[in-house]
Amino acid sequence: MSTAHTHPGPVAEPVLVTGLGATTPLGGDVASTWEAMLAGRSGIGPIEEEWAAGLPVRIAGRLAVEPTEVMDRVQARRLDRCEQIALIAAREAWADAGTPGVDPERLAVVIGTGTGGALTMLGQDDVLERSGVRRVSPHTVPMLMANGPAAWVSIELGARGGAHTPVSACASGAEAIAMGLDLIRLGRADVVVAGGTEACVCALPLAGFAQARAHSTRNDEPALASRPFDVDRDGFVIGEGAAVVVLERAGFAAARAARAHAALAGAGVTSDAYHITAGHPEGQVRAMRRALASAGLSPLAVGHIHAHATSTPQGDLVEARSIAEAIGPHPAVTATKSMTGHLFGAAGAVGALSAILAVRDGAIPPTRNLDTLDPEVKLDVVAGGPRRGPLTAALANSFGFGGHNASLVFTSAP
Repeated sequence: MSTAHTHPGPVAEPVLVTGLGATTPLGGDVASTWEAMLAGRSGIGPIEEEWAAGLPVRIAGRLAVEPTEVMDRVQARRLDRCEQIALIAAREAWADAGTPGVDPERLAVVIGTGTGGALTMLGQDDVLERSGVRRVSPHTVPMLMANGPAAWVSIELGARGGAHTPVSACASGAEAIAMGLDLIRLGRADVVVAGGTEACVCALPLAGFAQARAHSTRNDEPALASRPFDVDRDGFVIGEGAAVVVLERAGFAAARAARAHAALAGAGVTSDAYHITAGHPEGQVRAMRRALASAGLSPLAVGHIHAHATSTPQGDLVEARSIAEAIGPHPAVTATKSMTGHLFGAAGAVGALSAILAVRDGAIPPTRNLDTLDPEVKLDVVAGGPRRGPLTAALANSFGFGGHNASLVFTSAP
């Protein structure tokens, strides 16, 4: 039997981040998104379509650049919006990594999502009810299935080492990156394209979150609505977008003289087994501690934390207390959902992107709309403007409905 593609077993090499890609409410690529984050700009605005007129919530973080402006329109018609933006982010990340010449059997894809093709499912259901079965698109199922983004990226890149889809609510993107780390450390891949995608700005989730009183209702001041850790926060703001990273085994990257943005040093994934929507601090603490143990770092080594911090009254407090217990009060903390809104399945990947760039550039984005820090938040939260200075390690948190917790640790590239 041939052993050409059997994996060699666990490896102890560092895992490097060699490619970055994104499309978000702040910009259609990494450079524009990062520039807007550092400037503290908001990507949140009013929803002006007629379908939102009667909703209690009429604001969202919409994409800064429409997918059809940067991809083939024929292909776009056959893809759900979440698949479109996953491909756009993956293409940028792959090009940024220098299009690695990797054995397809040693290339894997992991793209997480919270809802998958929600827009297709709801839209085609409307078509079925209104016009009958003959008007339903034959592309409906490939467009609505949650594994669609990972599948399309794997097809585009020719990845035959596995195409995986973590579906763990708001922790999906971070879990995808954690899984990419595992695949390389276990010797099953040399290169992994990992990240998260979400596009579900539509009436049903907005109505559901409004009924649950989880979404901000500041319809008249969208740019001020998402305010993590602020004493006047009143809920998150829904957003859409995608972010993707290319992870490589250090030896493979060195052999092709690849440049690295940072190293993915460790990851911790836990579950609360507690409540379907309320997070538990013990689970979050365990995730952060596992990430540090995986990275071989002490809490004092962490200089920066990208908080999950969605701007909900209780959720922000739970995370603040968890950070103080697991890491301590010393890291500089930021919450970029104040600018992008909450991108659900893509949130962890966008948070990872911010942490990677903070380590690479020595710059931490401010938390927008932080006028008065909640006195119960005993953390050093960056506000007003970016904080600059060298960073050797940053941690990014993602926590999702269902009790999913994921923490990622990034360090300077070796």
